Amino acid sequence: MAPRPFWTGHLKLSLVTCAVSMAPATTETERIRFHMMSRKTGHRVVVQYGDAATGKPVDDEDLVKGYPRGGDQYVLLEDDELDSVALESTHVIDIERFVDAGEIGWIWYDTPHYLMPDDKVGEEAFAVIRDAMRHTGTVGIAQLVLYRREHAVLLEPRGKGIVVWTLRYGEEVRDPGDYMPADKLPEPDRQDITLLGQLIGELMRPWNPDMIRDPVQARLQGIIDAKRRSRPKKPITRSNTAPADHVVNIMDALKASLKSAKGHKA
Repeated sequence: MAPRPFWTGHLKLSLVTCAVSMAPATTETERIRFHMMSRKTGHRVVVQYGDAATGKPVDDEDLVKGYPRGGDQYVLLEDDELDSVALESTHVIDIERFVDAGEIGWIWYDTPHYLMPDDKVGEEAFAVIRDAMRHTGTVGIAQLVLYRREHAVLLEPRGKGIVVWTLRYGEEVRDPGDYMPADKLPEPDRQDITLLGQLIGELMRPWNPDMIRDPVQARLQGIIDAKRRSRPKKPITRSNTAPADHVVNIMDALKASLKSAKGHKA
């Protein structure tokens, strides 16, 4: 059963408007989550804000956001001051501009959402906006309030719908020049490239989501199930042996890897 949309509003492009709804394209509901508990009582632990200087609890109505300005000094901002700089509408995706679909690099993409028409009346307008972007090879850029924060969002036609990606802001993306190798790397040997290409070919498989299942989740679930049945479960042992610190001949390593891959494939 499809999840209920967590956002409803309107998609707007100039004078073309239609009612839409949106749902996250990914989920973490299947992940195992824990509560903090008291070992002595078995009760859940409640977290409360406390004054860092006095140690006394602080009531919700006395909480205010503060921006550090040096030392122990802060600039305090009230809710109405924060609201004054917020977007005027939290329920309209107003496409402000378009860019070529291939111009935005992967690093700017953050969280995907599925966008769909919310009533029969708006289906035609939705389809026109979607297909116009597909025909021109463009994606739309807008601003939207999601998760209690303003986001730049990208609208990308996908199948019969539209995917809305929240985008990272410029100050959130680090300059790759600070992390990529500064010096030119040595040219690899052509024979090494050929052997590695053969190894890649041996390891090629059709894409399947099972390839990226989380093994830790499965182990945790096993521990939980065992405790439910009140049967002790042996702890997982991990080797503390560090990998040998020695230089491996890349040609020998590639040949051995290729041989191992062929053996697993057979």
